[in-house]
Amino acid sequence: MMGSKTSTIAAGVCGALFVGYCIYFDRKRRSDPNFKNRLRERRRKQKQAKEKAGLARLPDLKDPEAVQKFFLEEIQLGEELLAQGDYEKGVDHLTNAIAVCGQPQQLLQVLQQTLPPPVFQMLLTKLPTISQRIVSAQSMTEDDIE
Repeated sequence: MMGSKTSTIAAGVCGALFVGYCIYFDRKRRSDPNFKNRLRERRRKQKQAKEKAGLARLPDLKDPEAVQKFFLEEIQLGEELLAQGDYEKGVDHLTNAIAVCGQPQQLLQVLQQTLPPPVFQMLLTKLPTISQRIVSAQSMTEDDIE
């Protein structure tokens, strides 16, 4: 009985010390003059890495010329990357092209016939994420209009 009470008190004291150290460390980190600069720089690098990973900025969906140019560029980039063996980035670009395509079902049928089955399956698994990006891009442009 006495041992369990002592261990409970010891655990409570250790927990309080840990929380106190976390608060101290967080305050010290935030008071660092370069903290915000390093945080901005890290976020900027993450954003650039995302864009380089094939998550290109979608064109204005109301401008047919911009959409067509984007579509052709993404198809070309996707084919080049697939030819080089970089399937992940190639599929990302093909997914972007499908997202802005006027007739995605026909494009998917062509891609199914031309791509190896594992690569086509990878493409199918990435389609829902790009459709979410399209919906969010459309809602942002609608918010900008209002």
